[in-house]
Amino acid sequence: MDYERERMEMVRQLARMGIRDDRVLAAMARVPRERFVREQDRDIAHGDHALGIAEGQTISQPYVVARMTELLQVDRTHHVLEVGTGSGYQAAVLAELARDVVTVERWPSLALTAREVLAELGYDNVTVVEGDASAGYPPGAPYDRILVTAASPRISPELARQCALEGRIVAPVGDEDLQQIVVRTGDGTEMSYGAVKFVPLRGRAGFPP
Repeated sequence: MDYERERMEMVRQLARMGIRDDRVLAAMARVPRERFVREQDRDIAHGDHALGIAEGQTISQPYVVARMTELLQVDRTHHVLEVGTGSGYQAAVLAELARDVVTVERWPSLALTAREVLAELGYDNVTVVEGDASAGYPPGAPYDRILVTAASPRISPELARQCALEGRIVAPVGDEDLQQIVVRTGDGTEMSYGAVKFVPLRGRAGFPP
């Protein structure tokens, strides 16, 4: 399987689908998505669909990764928090764009696997933390950008307090069945950017078990 060719075709498709940020497209062209999926799914890793990973979680479809990253507006000076590591793929994309990334994962097995893969690929600007991702990671605050990668009932005050005054939060907000991509700026303004479906965020600031 020519993964590089598949990856380049994925990026061209993202551009055709409306992703305009060249830095986001370039980042996704560099990250080997096939390394973040189950071995049996590597041949379909670059299709525009979500794929299952361990612990009943998913790796989001490329378009959703690209769109949420584009809305986050990350640059090389930014200190970024990701809520929900999952496979580690989104963290790798963010690491291509940001100064550094802190990513929090509630499942120990996912945190361990993501940490290993990210280290193997040389992403030394990513710190994987095991814990209640819904609560963010206060020791690293304030963050210039915060990306939530699981369905949330709202952007919690606890998470908002960890965002810098001029910062930005992007999260899928709604119920457990359907969400909207919400962008919240430092002044508390929120805007919605289309429907998505994520696995639910669990923890004290997420949905109940």
